Formats: sequence, structure tokens, C-alpha cells
Amino acid sequence: MNVRKMRLFDFENIHSSEDRDEYEKDYARLIQSPAFRRLQGKSQVFGAGSGDYYRTRLTHSLEVSQIAREVARKLGKSYSFLASKEHPGLMLDPEVVECASLAHDLGHPPFGHKGEEVLNELLMEECGLKYEGNAQNYRILMFLEKRAGSDSGLDLTAAVLLAINKYPFCLDDPGRLKGVYSMEWEGISALRTAWGMPEGCATLEAQLMDLCDDIAYSTHDIEDGIRAGKIQMNPSLFEDDRLVANVMQEIINDPGNAVMHWEQVDMKLMVKQALHHYLEQWESIYVECGREPSRTRREMKARWVRKFVSGVGIIDDPATGWKRVTFVRDGVQDLELLRTMEILKKLAWVMLIKDFRVQRLHKRSEIIIKRLWDSFKVQDSGRLIIPPDWLESYERLKDVWSWERMVSDYIAGMTDAYAEKVYTEFYGSASTTKGGLLYDRD
Repeated sequence: MNVRKMRLFDFENIHSSEDRDEYEKDYARLIQSPAFRRLQGKSQVFGAGSGDYYRTRLTHSLEVSQIAREVARKLGKSYSFLASKEHPGLMLDPEVVECASLAHDLGHPPFGHKGEEVLNELLMEECGLKYEGNAQNYRILMFLEKRAGSDSGLDLTAAVLLAINKYPFCLDDPGRLKGVYSMEWEGISALRTAWGMPEGCATLEAQLMDLCDDIAYSTHDIEDGIRAGKIQMNPSLFEDDRLVANVMQEIINDPGNAVMHWEQVDMKLMVKQALHHYLEQWESIYVECGREPSRTRREMKARWVRKFVSGVGIIDDPATGWKRVTFVRDGVQDLELLRTMEILKKLAWVMLIKDFRVQRLHKRSEIIIKRLWDSFKVQDSGRLIIPPDWLESYERLKDVWSWERMVSDYIAGMTDAYAEKVYTEFYGSASTTKGGLLYDRD
């Protein structure tokens, strides 16, 4: 058996055609799933529906998949060990990375990271359960989603499931902040054992997907911010010491940045230089593009994506005895490029997410999710306002599905607009429910 193309349930392809490659089937199952379609209504940075230009979770996922697929092809031509297929976790199949990238954000609830934070707080405080977007990916792929002829999620191949698994841990273990819920971890752990994966190590495909997600985030979100006028491309902003200090503080506050060894450099100087170089490059491209802001934004984004993509490589990781996908220069990890990308990510975070108007929207989303939770959490009253198909699934599977987890699954699956719609039905004035809103099909 090809362990990369094995499935947890449909071993003999009883429920799928034989005339397509297994990864082609995975691709079709993903893009035709309701969970994937709902990404069009979930926020990336700006609220979904706030404008025709700005990215949503759907367009972001498509862009990540395009970048990851092309980088996988490039690396496949550059590293001879990949062709030897010495280990199922040490391979880079472009189709697998593409599928994983399409699925990597399925678990995000409405209203972006704020929604994730609020759901986790509610579940932890009231039920002792966790909510985490990466873990929710597997709830969707392995439990909640259904495909024709199967009741076992989308039943994707082992290669694609493990390529999504950038945090190969059980989230329910003490102290874990990222990972997979214990119910789905049982299957993921079985696949990792079948592959002989080292403990705590992600496949090369999962590492590449994760890095390409960061590349997209650090370039595309800034493009959206410039388009929205929230990032002003002028010296008064980029040379402002307050901006430098805020970017530095976000870097310091992020525990994931320890691997970049910031203590080895003058962080303040590097942040200043990176911001100065970014503005300087913008001004140069602005002139090249005939002083057209739209062309300049696109060209700026394209050049930074190209810069990051050209730096992606694979090195040995002596700490784990595994291999690492990262930025590489002269055969070693390029920490300077990693730090530069992190500075741009934090620039986007400071200027977009920390903007007081965005924070007001976050406060509104917090209120919406908390009041939806309060409306559904008591089973006797909540079952009167939960859609019938959810109740039927719960009754059939309640031995493995607590009411509280079902409620969080239901809220997490909502788009931004649908969450607002249900909230308005419950708490809006009478006039807001006229015009057919109350009887729209769910």
C-alpha cells in the first residue's frame, strides 16, 4: 500500500471513482465542500464584504496554494534527495501542498483571530474545553463535513492530512496551545505512526505550507492596508519612533519568535532599516509605475513575494534529526530574511489589527459571539433554535460529541454575515427582521 495515498476509512475507493489520482480527488472534495465556500464570507484582515478589493479567507487560501505549489515545484528540481522518496514525510508533491494550503484556514471562525480567541475563552471558562483554529480544521475535515456516500468527513489522503498538520501534537495535552483535538488526533497519530514520523516533527509539505502562509500574510495584507489608506506610504509614518516601538513590542510579545534569535542583533536598528528600505523601494517603484498607486501596490507585492520565494530552501535540523523548510542562504538558515518577514508581518498587525477602528469591530464581534453562545449553550432552550440537521447529527453522535462542542462547531462554521444575521434575529429591533430576513434559508 502507498502510505501517502492511504485513507483512514475508504481503503478500497468504494465511494470514489478510479479514473483520477487520489490527490485530484482530495482537491475536488475540498473545493466543493461547504466549509471551503464559506471562507468567502470570513474575514482575513478587513471584514468580509467591506469592499470589492480586500482579501477574504478564501482568496488568501487560494493565493497561499498558488505560492506553495510553485515553490514545491522549484524545490523538487533543486534538492536531489526529494526524488529518492526515502521517507513519506520527506517529499514535496505540489498537488499535496496545494490541497493543504486550500484547507489550512477552514477552522477559522467568523471575525478572524478575535473570534478564535473569544470561543476559546468561553469554552475554557465554562466547559474546560479548548478551541483552536488549526484543531478545528480537523474537526471539519474528519468529522463535520460530509461527502457523498460517506459519514467520515472528507476522508482525505494521509499525505494531505499530514501536510495540514503544522502542529503535530494533541491539543488536549497539558500546556499545548496549538495542535489537534484528541478525537481527531487518534487518526492523525495513527497516520504518523504508519509513516514513522519523528515525534513533534512536521512533514516537509506541512512546513512549506506554513512558510508560504507567512509569505502571503506578510506581503498581501500590507497591500490591502495600503489600498485601504491605513498604511500611509510616507516618511512621517515609516520614520515614526512610535511605529518602530510598536513593531518591536509585537515581536517581543510573540513567543514563536525565539527561534529567530533576536538577541543576536540590534532589534531597533533592524526594524528601522527594514521599514526605511520598504519605503525607499516603494518610492522607487512608484516612479517606475508612472506614479500610479494601484500598479505600484501590485508590483511591490510581487517583488516581495519573489524575494521570499527565492529564499526558500531545505536544511538539516540537528536539534531534531529531521529536515527543515525555511529561508536558506549559502547552505544555512537565512535568519536575516526570516526577521525581515517577521517585521513586515508585525507592521501589518500594528497598522491594521491594532487600529482603533478595527479594534471597535473586534469588540462588536466579541459581543456577537458571546451572546450567540449564551443563546445556544443551554441544551433545553438552545435545541429550539439550532437547525434541525445539526440536532439530528448531535443525537446520532452525542456519545462522542458534547452539546458544548456542538454549539462551538455551529458558531465557528458561521460566516461573518451569517453570525450578524442570527445575532440580529435574536437581539435586533423588530424592524430589522422585516423584509424576509427572518425566513431566509439557513
